[in-house]
Amino acid sequence: MAEGRLTQSELPNLVTILADSLKGSALAEYLRLWENVIFSLIIILAISLIAFFACRRKELVPNRLQNAAEVFVGTLRDFVCGILGPKGIRYVPFIGTLFIYILFMNLVGLIPFMKSPTASWSTTAGLAICVFVYVQYTAFKELGFLGYIDHMMGRPRGILAFSVVIPLMMFFLHVVSEFVRPLSLSLRLRSNIWGEDVLLGVLAGFGAKGVPLLLFSMLLTIISAIVQALVFCLLSTIYFALVLTHEEQGSSSHIPIK
Repeated sequence: MAEGRLTQSELPNLVTILADSLKGSALAEYLRLWENVIFSLIIILAISLIAFFACRRKELVPNRLQNAAEVFVGTLRDFVCGILGPKGIRYVPFIGTLFIYILFMNLVGLIPFMKSPTASWSTTAGLAICVFVYVQYTAFKELGFLGYIDHMMGRPRGILAFSVVIPLMMFFLHVVSEFVRPLSLSLRLRSNIWGEDVLLGVLAGFGAKGVPLLLFSMLLTIISAIVQALVFCLLSTIYFALVLTHEEQGSSSHIPIK
């Protein structure tokens, strides 16, 4: 019932229209259940096609699509390596794919009869869990088991290293913060995109009188979609920087975290 009330404030999309036409059937329930997955798969297909055509014929003098792809990838590489240092190149494929995927999911809701999958917590939670797992894997791989425990204890030095209470307290706080990160990542992205979709749905209900506000809101939504994808990937990159050794991060990775 709660899900039904939420969808009433959102614009109709291809899946909900098809589900309404099949109301009462098992297929209708299936479509509603897998609505966000369907749109996610559509976006994956669209990104794959763009990448295929951009890389199909590599030329010394690139065409417009190839040139745009190279500039885009180069910008993402500079962004990640600017935080993690030269060895951050190994994380460019993961973080770059995250950014492109999230950006497309954020923007697709502006296309008539489409929906942003990132308006659902199930989608953003899955993305945040992927980041969490990869960061923990990187921490164990680069630091080792004992190094990871030392990192979680805040690397106590001096007289604090001989204390039991302080390291254990720091270990507990770090464990809590590690599990809070995917929660904050997913909720931040989901809440912003869902709120924008609901706002567009409400303004569209005003008819012709709401067109100016609708156009203005769509402009803000585009800006917000880019910013939210960037923030998600920026925080993910910083999480990697926090578990990498000083030599791997480089001098450019010392970023104050507020």
